[in-house]
Amino acid sequence: MNGQVEINSDDFFCIYLKEVRVTIMIDIDGSIGEGGGSVLRVAIALSAVSRKPIHIYNIRAKRPKPGLAPQHMHGVEALARLTNARVEGLSIRSTELAFEPGVVEGGRYRVDIGTAGSITLILQALMPAAAFASKPVEVEITGGTNVPMAPSIDYLANVALPTLRKMGYVGEVELVRRGHYPRGGGVVRARIEPVRKLRAIRLTEAGKVTRVAGISHCVRLPLHIATRQAHAAKQVLLRAGYDADVKVESHEPAKDPHLGPGTGTTLWAETERGAILGGSCLGRPGKPAEQVGREAAESLLDQLKTGRAVDRYLTDQLIPYMALAEGRSEITSAELTLHALTNIELVEKILGVKFEVEGQQGEPGRISVDGLGFTSLRS
Repeated sequence: MNGQVEINSDDFFCIYLKEVRVTIMIDIDGSIGEGGGSVLRVAIALSAVSRKPIHIYNIRAKRPKPGLAPQHMHGVEALARLTNARVEGLSIRSTELAFEPGVVEGGRYRVDIGTAGSITLILQALMPAAAFASKPVEVEITGGTNVPMAPSIDYLANVALPTLRKMGYVGEVELVRRGHYPRGGGVVRARIEPVRKLRAIRLTEAGKVTRVAGISHCVRLPLHIATRQAHAAKQVLLRAGYDADVKVESHEPAKDPHLGPGTGTTLWAETERGAILGGSCLGRPGKPAEQVGREAAESLLDQLKTGRAVDRYLTDQLIPYMALAEGRSEITSAELTLHALTNIELVEKILGVKFEVEGQQGEPGRISVDGLGFTSLRS
């Protein structure tokens, strides 16, 4: 053969397939289920982790102002930087987007939403991919920490993250400054360490409550407001048989660093079987402090009365992690929300797993899945 190597066409085709990454873009209808920003966040988060490109259309079609709002656009931008993604259609009010991610490298990032858009919702999009980065991810986000229609930073720190740590997730958040609607200006720093795999989670029985705690805060407002909220929450909980430790957070007017006024109460209950359930309420102009505290306590009690191990707010957040984890995960939920059922539909389509769901929307239920045992794609 005179030193030459002969390769037939079949051999060449096999070599070609090994060298070229063949990808098919997955189409996602953003109007499915609840048809809001959650569809976008979950879709791009799973795309970033699995490195499967997606095309999402009808973005936030069921909202009064469809398309990308600033917080959604900045969330996609941040995830694109984290994953070296190619993005098309990224502009305010865009209803269609193509997202083609690359390797999740990690590093340091800063995101300024520019409004009171939710910091925790941006973190929801970043956190799954960050867990499988090649090095730690550090991100500082400026925006809203306690805003309507989103988990408070206190809920993320005291309910969501501690539960994810049971799956092997390694992350922490630091609240630097609170931000409320409409001024925003809150600052949160997060650090997430890479993991090889996530462990399955099993939270099916809440068991006896061992501790109830919370944070009642107010900024740019009279100091007594946070105290009154805390007192009202503790009174409601005490009548239900729970002695709660609710910390009061307030600031002297001359030393208050926040941009605008705001107030709220977040509570959580820890149980003997490792469950953590939460409830919260935001203040607003004209709403008495006592009502804020009472509603936060009643929200928590509503979750506890079901006897389920995961509250209605955390259920939808756990679904992507359950699919990625190794082994069979199973949880019982205080309520199967439309958010949760929509997330299940998205995860099944993008990752190819199959969830088992017992119960109807709006009622307590049980969710289980055999996870992928996903490991990071670092090359």
